[in-house]
Parts: sequence; C-alpha cells; structure tokens
Amino acid sequence: MAVVLNACNRQTDGVAPVVLTTVPTSATSVSTSSDVTSLAQIALGKALFWDPILSGGKDVACATCHHPNNAYTDGLDLSLGENAVGYGSARRFILPNDVSFTKRNSPTILNTAYNGMDANGGFNPTTAPMFWDSRMASLELQVTGPMTTFEEMRGHAYTEGMALDSLVARLKAIVDYQPLFQQAFGTQQPITPTNIGKAIAAFERTLVALNSPYDRYQKGDKTAMTAAQIQGMQTFANEGCAVCHSGPMFSDYQAHVLSAPDNAKLAASDAGVNGTYAFRTPTLRNVGLTGPYMHNGTFQSLAQVVNFYDQIGDGNSQNPHVGRQQLDANVRRINLRNNEQAQIVAFRNALTDTGFDRSIPASVPSTLNPGGGIR
Repeated sequence: MAVVLNACNRQTDGVAPVVLTTVPTSATSVSTSSDVTSLAQIALGKALFWDPILSGGKDVACATCHHPNNAYTDGLDLSLGENAVGYGSARRFILPNDVSFTKRNSPTILNTAYNGMDANGGFNPTTAPMFWDSRMASLELQVTGPMTTFEEMRGHAYTEGMALDSLVARLKAIVDYQPLFQQAFGTQQPITPTNIGKAIAAFERTLVALNSPYDRYQKGDKTAMTAAQIQGMQTFANEGCAVCHSGPMFSDYQAHVLSAPDNAKLAASDAGVNGTYAFRTPTLRNVGLTGPYMHNGTFQSLAQVVNFYDQIGDGNSQNPHVGRQQLDANVRRINLRNNEQAQIVAFRNALTDTGFDRSIPASVPSTLNPGGGIR
C-alpha cells in the first residue's frame, strides 16, 4: 500500500494508458530571458563551482556537496559544510567543532535548469523555484544562498552581510580570474556578486540528464525498460503518484505536508515552508542515484520511502509536530497488490540517466584543491 494525492481509479482490466510525459524537444535548450549563455560564462562557472575560494574557510566548494560521483549530491542525509574534511560517508567534522550539520539534504542539481517546468514543457528560468522550501527563484539567486550561510560555506571568516563583498575581493585578487570574468561579461568591473551567480548558473544549466530508459521508451524504444519497470510505470500512473510527481521533471514544484520524521542529528525540528511542515515535491529523475531521501535525508532507500507513504495513508502522521489534520487534504490510502511496491521502485530506477558531465577540473584559478577538503 502507499499514499497518493488525487489518485486515479485503478483499472483492473487490461493495461491502463500511460499518462506520463518526457521533455519536449523545444524545451531542451535553456537560457535566461535576458542573456544568451556563452561558452565563456560556462567555463567560468565551472571553475567557480569547483573552487573553494568561495567559502569562508577556503575548504568548501559548490562541488563539495554536489559531486558528479553522486549524481551531483553528496550521498549524505545532511551535508557537512564548513570545518569538515573527507568525501561522502567518510566526511567528518574537524575537532574542535562548533558548526552544525546543514539543515537539509543536498538535492541533485542535475536538470535544475528545468525547475518549475509544467506538464507541457513550459517554464520560466527567472522564476524557477529553488531549495526544499522554494525560498529563492532562479539558479542565479540560488547560488548565493550557501555562500552566505554559516554552516554551509560561510563559516567564521566574515559576517553574513559581508560575505558576498568579501568573496568579490578575493576573486579580484586572483590574477587568473580577471580575464575569465572579462571574457564572460566584458564590462569594466565584471567581478560582481551578480556575475558570480550568472556564471555558476550557466554551468549548472549544462548539467542535464534526459536520456534515461524511460525517455528512450517514450520515444519508441520498447526494449529500453524491463517488464517490472513498465508495470511499475503503469501502477505509478494509475495510482495517482504522477499527480504530484508530474510533468517531464516528475514534480509539480508545489509544497505538500507529508510529515516526514525529523532527522535526529538536528537540534530543532524543521518546520518547512512558513512553519507549515510543507516541502516542495522533488524531481524523481535520477532518484535511484540521489539518496538518502526526503528533505532531511531521513530515508536511506526508495523502498523505505514507499513504505513511509503506506504508513501515512490512513492519516497516521510520522512527525509528532504534524497533526493528522495538517496532512495534505488529498492524502489517502490505496491498495498496492503483490510486487507493486517493488515495481514502482523499479520504475523510479528507470528514470536514471548516467550520461551527464562527470568531469572534474585538474585545477582551479585559486590553486586550491578542486572541490575543497574532500580528499
């Protein structure tokens, strides 16, 4: 059994039609509404993405928590940012330590170029929702969030209000960055917080993974998916999972209250959007590679996620701070038969495309270790 929102009626005779969609060809080229992304911006953005010069302690880069070896996540329930060393499960705080775990799980940045995409492939990059609570819009603005957050990248080096100016000063002092910014933006004083955001966003928009077995199946290759995956796709659609995990990105980009348990590593309960315990529906693309799951990484496997939905299907909140009456009004119990849970997991794994950019630069302009203190 599982839980759905606005579930469709089960079809018991024959095979139900699949109503899921893939990305329209017209939507696969992404740029902002005002700028044509240049190769120079992308190259600069990749250098900045990997350069720990953007962190207070010069030891955390964007790539520290969004690494290609983990489909641009870090494989942890909650990330360790400042004052930590190591990669993945081996990452640890340096003692003595007064920095906490980051508040939420690091989501993949694969396909974030398409955040906000509707069922018809329409989207606006300037208003695209970012973070688990959609508190920022657009990749350009999202970039600055971790840089100014104490436990993520800022640390003790400077105050939140001085963070961006301090980073600009650092970059201006690095000779190799000056021509890169000049080539990318061509202004008299191109090293600015705005251009840092534009450059990293330009690189992130190249991180696209849209050639999964599911995509190939939808384009006509009926051998691309296994029998279990095909059945799981039918069940996924029939039982209404695609209402929230809808459209080409398998997300409605809306916030829902589902009462995921708190992560015990955090000192305080995470109340989500405006204290409602609502969190934005994540994409399911490459979900088989991006665990742990939920906004705080509380579930290690997709099977645990499916079981969680089963538990709340009768209105049984799994978080003591969320009453039954707070759960999304359309949450209800459904009946999955036999191996249908496993088939749904199999279908989710059919959304995996490993053909994304995995390259790691040998060096960055600051001469610091690419990716920060991860090795």
